[in-house]
Amino acid sequence: MSKTFTQRALDYHEQSPPGKLGIHVTKPTATQEDLSLAYSPGVAAPVREIVKDPDAAYRYTAKGNLVAVITDGTAVLGLGNVGPLAAKPVMEGKGVLFKRFANIDVYDIEVNAPQPEEFINTVARIAGGFGGINLEDIAAPHCFEIEKRLSERLDIPVFHDDQHGTAIITAAGLLNALEIQGKKLEDVRIVCVGAGAAGVASMRLLLRLGAHRKNIFMIDRKGVIHDGRTDLNEFKQIFAQDTELRTLDDACVGADVFIGLSGPDLMSQDMLRSMAARPIVFALSNPDPEIMPELAHATRDDLIMATGRSDYPNQVNNVLGFPFIFRGALDVRARHITDEMHVAAVHALAQLAREPVPQSVLDAYGKQDLAFGPEYILPTPFDPRLIDTIPAAVAQAARESGVARI
Repeated sequence: MSKTFTQRALDYHEQSPPGKLGIHVTKPTATQEDLSLAYSPGVAAPVREIVKDPDAAYRYTAKGNLVAVITDGTAVLGLGNVGPLAAKPVMEGKGVLFKRFANIDVYDIEVNAPQPEEFINTVARIAGGFGGINLEDIAAPHCFEIEKRLSERLDIPVFHDDQHGTAIITAAGLLNALEIQGKKLEDVRIVCVGAGAAGVASMRLLLRLGAHRKNIFMIDRKGVIHDGRTDLNEFKQIFAQDTELRTLDDACVGADVFIGLSGPDLMSQDMLRSMAARPIVFALSNPDPEIMPELAHATRDDLIMATGRSDYPNQVNNVLGFPFIFRGALDVRARHITDEMHVAAVHALAQLAREPVPQSVLDAYGKQDLAFGPEYILPTPFDPRLIDTIPAAVAQAARESGVARI
């Protein structure tokens, strides 16, 4: 009898050695002299150099290629607040992706800190040994404060992937979908279902790219975010509209773009039918989207559809972003990741999807052909050009932003 997927996943993680990450030694250790150089007395030499110049740590230690993936376990995948220890398999998995796609080393760190202040202080105190901090699976609204304050406090990149990684990939795919549908970002009406970390960050990035706030309608559990509500935090308040619309059904009428960052089956066929001609639907709840692609395509034959799933075309996958964004930031020893670096990543990713697809990608996905169009608006994660294209664009933006050390 074949094993279930759940059992295969458990077996995968349990086989010796348990987990998915390890540490390997990068210098010779075969002789007594090797060990004397690696530790005492040889290790004193780089210590003295770092005392004189803290930036020498980039020369003599692994700091420059080391990222801490850190969580408090409050918003893990679709599982919610499972706590820091239960989040560890996910953080290890993130480390695997960093290493596999951008050759970046990772320590995963799970912090038991119920309050933002405790979390911020813990991360700030351990940050000196890392080249960057990837915040992961931290619930809104605490995630906004945590990222902002750590970015201000530290002189290394701090990046909350659930916010900005999702936003960057979504924006890149949307720019290409709009091009195919013959629409412009500054003109379209956008409905965003989900006002958490990913939703707020995605809409903020679209504003930077040229969308108009009056055209963005954000929906949370209580309906449309409008200026008559008194229950809005400062992040939702940015998107409060002067409108009579109250429900998701209302907001979808005449909308050009639907972006779902919330939960399964929230979009009905009637909502999709009520959208404008040539609609764009990004149903990104994972694994169960806001509307299944089969149902969406049966309802409208003029739409472009994206999901977060790998078994449908146009997967919005964060692995297209964070490894390469950090690679670019680390390569120039950036002090921060700026808005300009986000935008550079968006445009580089969008442009790459318009280029001819290498044979190696076709082979990896068992396809005869793959070209820019309604079912190919984003590169695939196995595109070998990502490592050359995205880091270079991010590094150049870092230099132009004035945050690059080299």
